[in-house]
Amino acid sequence: MKIPCKKLRENAILPTRGTALAAGVDLYALLPDGQESAAVAPQGKYLFPTGIAVEIPEGYVGLVFARSGIATKRQLAPANCVGVIDADYRGELRVFLQNNGTETQTVENGERIAQLVITPCLDIEIEETDELSETLRGASGFGSTGTH
Repeated sequence: MKIPCKKLRENAILPTRGTALAAGVDLYALLPDGQESAAVAPQGKYLFPTGIAVEIPEGYVGLVFARSGIATKRQLAPANCVGVIDADYRGELRVFLQNNGTETQTVENGERIAQLVITPCLDIEIEETDELSETLRGASGFGSTGTH
């Protein structure tokens, strides 16, 4: 499937796949002109521009996830856990990274900062009801199926 991608700034880097079978494509930081890096303090956040916009097809959604390498080695991950990009959004993709570690982390301009996965999205309609079907679990919540 081809996904149209527009560079909003000349020096933007189009998303790339790390391997042929990778589920997602890597998104790159594109800091403001003249800025070579951005420091993210412990427990701090930074909104990274990417300089690109994408056209996600109708019936699909873009999901922005952490890259496993920077999440495990540098404790940098999207502050909202998973970013959602709707099919009708045409603005710049931006990644709000949070530093969950105890040391300041520096992100370089052009560094891979997150991954974008595009997946089908069902067209649902919410219907109010007075009753829901019965299940074995019922309304049992957190930990109800065991903790180990």
